Amino acid sequence: MFTQYDLTKATVARALKLLCRPVVTGLDRLPETGPVIVASNHLSFLDSVIISAFLPRRVKFIAKAEYVNSPGLKGRLMREAFEFIDIIPVARGQQSESVAALAPAVEHLERGCVFGIYPEGTRSRDGYLYRGHSGVAYLAHLTGAPVLPVGMIGTQRLQPPGATMIRPAKFEMHVGEPITVARSGERQTGRMRKELVEEVMTTIAGLSGQPRKDVYNVSPSAEKDLGRG
Repeated sequence: MFTQYDLTKATVARALKLLCRPVVTGLDRLPETGPVIVASNHLSFLDSVIISAFLPRRVKFIAKAEYVNSPGLKGRLMREAFEFIDIIPVARGQQSESVAALAPAVEHLERGCVFGIYPEGTRSRDGYLYRGHSGVAYLAHLTGAPVLPVGMIGTQRLQPPGATMIRPAKFEMHVGEPITVARSGERQTGRMRKELVEEVMTTIAGLSGQPRKDVYNVSPSAEKDLGRG
């Protein structure tokens, strides 16, 4: 049955194709059924919108709860966007890849659905691909869901950091081959997670063409909370 979500998805995808002339490849690599973890690099707030618009299946994401509660025009635009994107809100100060934060993601995957995650944890503001956190590997080993790597290119031009308005710009989205692991549940080890994270980030780097930094990225809001901003 064609739903309001399907209509919005088709409308957003059509608008992006018309205004941005994107290059999108590998959509057929998304498994048609069963749980899938979509793991992407992160250049723009709009990455989640783009992934939701083009992937054939519905994707749920984790997002900071303050996005929904932001005041003014920015907040209104974000609330409208989140009516299209499925999100799991995470409060500031709660690590987005902590076990507690990922519990709803585990439930979502156990239902055979698709969950999207940004292993870097926050947007890259300098174009580098940062070190991946272990959440993506934790979910994969716990549930046995394959990891679908995605490389975004140029999406930061659509809405540069700090900008409230969106402007048309060409971008690319490349989907890689699924990375499969055996379901090991709670028997997984730190070494298993580390090896899988490295494989995922190496694949994403190949898709996005980004140079890498072997450090974790820190968002400006986190810097502020730590007294560095």
